[in-house]
Amino acid sequence: MKRISVSAERNYDVQVDCDWRVELATLVENRSRIAIVHTDAMRDAIALSANLAAEVFYFNVPDGEAAKSFETISKLWNWLGAAGFTRSDLIVGIGGGAITDVSGFAAASWLRGIDWVGVPTSIAGMVDAAVGGKTGINSDYGKNLIGAFHSPIAVLVDTSWLSTLSDRDLAAGMAEVIKCGFIADKEILSLLKGQSVSTLRADLPRVVALIEAAVSVKATVVASDFKESFAREVLNYGHTLAHAIELHSKYSLRHGEAVSIGLVFAAELSNIKEHLNPDVVAMHREIVSGLGLPISYPRQAWSELLPLLALDKKARGKKLRFVGLSEIGKTIRIENATENELTAAYERISS
Repeated sequence: MKRISVSAERNYDVQVDCDWRVELATLVENRSRIAIVHTDAMRDAIALSANLAAEVFYFNVPDGEAAKSFETISKLWNWLGAAGFTRSDLIVGIGGGAITDVSGFAAASWLRGIDWVGVPTSIAGMVDAAVGGKTGINSDYGKNLIGAFHSPIAVLVDTSWLSTLSDRDLAAGMAEVIKCGFIADKEILSLLKGQSVSTLRADLPRVVALIEAAVSVKATVVASDFKESFAREVLNYGHTLAHAIELHSKYSLRHGEAVSIGLVFAAELSNIKEHLNPDVVAMHREIVSGLGLPISYPRQAWSELLPLLALDKKARGKKLRFVGLSEIGKTIRIENATENELTAAYERISS
């Protein structure tokens, strides 16, 4: 097991390759109650020992982005109230990124903040959603527009969950790992070059190394800028278009699938605006498509996607802002892209 420390408004460890049940037992020794937030499909897999000192409550939420709704969070608040949760109690989110997002937001908002633990079961959750203290839900106007910064007290990454992932979900989670490689760590790209889902499944040590490297990238960035005033925006590389695509597709695409398209778009825009080497753009396409992830979106969707870009959290007034690259490991802010330039970049990734 490897412990990766995250410094934020409070410090905590991401414990990679641990036994989540063992580690959680040590975290609940002085708690009266713990709330396990999960999907129905996870219920049998997360049964906890009756020998725990704390009283255990289970709260079921919808699968995927449907969990991050006003209806779900309202029910969760009322449920916490009915169960008598106090500031000394604990919320544990067990599931993919949507589960840790809504669990963390419930913890951030209940009694103005109680402790929570993330037990991510997807790669996207392990390397991104559960790490960094961003919590939230979606609105009709966009993804993650409502939320709070509220760090967990621990993140327990048990890689035995990886065997439960479909090929589609494993690949989608790797989009966030790829992002970390391009913005900060060339070794991640070396580990991914030439890989497919099948080769990754056959090489668990490589997958664990990729998870550790991506978490380390995020931990470093979060420590420098917890509330995303500027530096932390680099973690949104590829996400500006991705969030618009998610909303446009009514979340029929996995987050990582939208991010993979967004990464190629961001690289193409960087090429147009900052002359990013075409070989680096090609590397985006090679690594992403090698894992079976999409690299294009319908051409006719552009007129509907363009206004959705204005809902991005990095926007300032009417100015769109993108994270771009000048070279691998060197991010830039693109704040003056014209509509013609955006359209040209989109045409390069449209089908």
